[in-house]
Amino acid sequence: MDAQVDRFKIASLNADDPHPSKSRVIVIGSGFGGLAAAIRLSLKGYEVTVLEKLDTPGGRAYVYRRNGYVFDAGPTIITAPFLLEELWEMCGKKMSDEVDLRLMNPFYQVRFLNGRVFNYTGDRTEMEQEINKFSPKDVEGYRRFLKEAEKCYRLGFEDLSAIAFTKLWTLIKTLPNMYKMRAWESIYTLVARHIKDPQLREVMSFHPLLIGGNPFSVTAVYALINALEQKGGVHSVMGGTGELIKGMVKLLDGLGVRIRYDSEVKKININEHGVTGVTLADGKVLYADKVVSNADSAWTYKNLVDVKYRKHWTDRKIARGKYSMSLFVWYFGTNKRYEEVTHHTMLMGNRYESLLKDIFKKHHLPKDFSLYLHRPTATDPSMAPDGHDTFYVLSPVSHLDSGTDWSEQVETYRQSVQKMLEDTILPNLGEHLTESFCTTPQDFQDRLLSYKGAAFGLEPLLLQSAWFRPHNISEDVEGLYMVGASTHPGAGIPGVLSSAKALDSVIPSLVKR
Repeated sequence: MDAQVDRFKIASLNADDPHPSKSRVIVIGSGFGGLAAAIRLSLKGYEVTVLEKLDTPGGRAYVYRRNGYVFDAGPTIITAPFLLEELWEMCGKKMSDEVDLRLMNPFYQVRFLNGRVFNYTGDRTEMEQEINKFSPKDVEGYRRFLKEAEKCYRLGFEDLSAIAFTKLWTLIKTLPNMYKMRAWESIYTLVARHIKDPQLREVMSFHPLLIGGNPFSVTAVYALINALEQKGGVHSVMGGTGELIKGMVKLLDGLGVRIRYDSEVKKININEHGVTGVTLADGKVLYADKVVSNADSAWTYKNLVDVKYRKHWTDRKIARGKYSMSLFVWYFGTNKRYEEVTHHTMLMGNRYESLLKDIFKKHHLPKDFSLYLHRPTATDPSMAPDGHDTFYVLSPVSHLDSGTDWSEQVETYRQSVQKMLEDTILPNLGEHLTESFCTTPQDFQDRLLSYKGAAFGLEPLLLQSAWFRPHNISEDVEGLYMVGASTHPGAGIPGVLSSAKALDSVIPSLVKR
C-alpha cells in the first residue's frame, strides 16, 4: 500500500503535466459526493486531484467557527450510516474509531402553533403512542403507510439508488418497480390515503423538504425516507457534521490524494475527443482524462461547458427545469442554554399546502413560515462555550426567481424568524444573542454556485428523477461525470453518497481486486 500511496502523491501533485496518463481524474468540489467519489476512484487505481473553491472542504457541509461556537453550515441529519461506514471499510479502517455518531431520540420533535407536539422516533410502539395522542383512528393507517414506505425503500432505494441511468433500457427495466410504488402519486397523496388527521399528514410528509422537494409534487417513491429512518435511525455527529468531512479528508490523505483549496474552476476543457482537464479562475490549466463534477449540475453545464459541446443540456433545457426551493438560514449563539429544546425541532406554521405553493409555484416570499431549528448543543455541549448554545434555524424560501433583493430583506426576514422563535420555543431570545449571521438564496448562487440559488438542484419530481435527472455520466461530453445533490439519485447525504457509488458501474477499475 505504501508504494501505491507514494505513486498517488506524485501523480496528484503533477496535475499540471500537459501529458496526462489515462488514469488521471479531477474532482470539482469537496462536498460529500466529491470526497466519496475521490475515495472510490483512488481505490480503483486512478490518480485523483480534488479542487475546492472555498478555503476548507465540505461544500454545503462547510463549518463556521466563531468565538467558541461551531456552526455546521448545511446537512445535520445523518441517515443510512452504512453508506459512510462502507467508505472507511474500503480503506481498511473502521469509521467508529474516528467518528462518533449518536442516535437521536427523538429523531425530531414536531411542534404546532396550537401547542400540539409530536415526538418522532425510531420505535414503532412509541410512534403509535404519539399518533394515538393526535388521532387514535390513524394508528392502523400509519401501519399501512409504513408498509408502503418499506416497499418504496426496497424497490426505490435498495434496487435503484446506486444504479447509473445511462441507457433508456435501464429506465424501462425500472417501470415495474415504479408501478408497484405508484410513483405517479405525490408523497402527500400517499400519506393522505392512509392518515386522516391534518397535522399527522404533515408529520409523515414533510421529509421531502429536507431534500428540496414539495410534498404535494414530489413522487411517492420518497416515502422511502420514512422507512430509511426507521431502519437505520437518525444520527448526529459529535463535534458536528464537519467531523465526517474531516474523516473523509483523512481517508484521502491516506491514499495520497491532494485537495487544492481556493481553486475555483472556471472552465472544463474539452476537445473533439472529450475532456482534457480544467482551467482555474487564476488561469492555471490542469490536465486530466476524466472530470467528476460535484458542483451543481445546471451550473456546471451552463457555466463550465462550452455551449458548442452541449447538445442535450442546452441553455433552454436548463432554464425550463423546475428547481428546488432555496433556504434562508440564520446561525446564532446564545449565552444561556435552552435545555428543553431538542436537537432537531420542526416548527410547523399555520399553513402547509398554500405556504408550499407560495414557495414552489408562485415564487413569493411569504410573511409566515415553517422552520427547522437545529440545536447541536443538546447532544454535544462542546459546540459552544460553557453554558452557551449553538443554533441554526432554516426557513424554506423560493429560489431567486422570486426577485427578492436579499441584501435589503435579510435583516427584516431574520427579525420575523426571531419573533416566531421567541413566541414559541426560545423565550427572550433577543436578550441572549451573542453570535448572528445568515445565509440567503443569493449566497447559494454566489458562494456555492447553485443555479438560481436553488439549494438542491432540480426539484425531485417524477420527470426530474432517475433517467430524467442529469445523468451520472454526461449525456454531452466524453469523460465528464456528475455526483452530488443535483444528479441521480438526488439530495441528502444518502443520495449524494449513492451518486458516487453509481460511478462504480460506469468507470472501470484499473486495479485487480
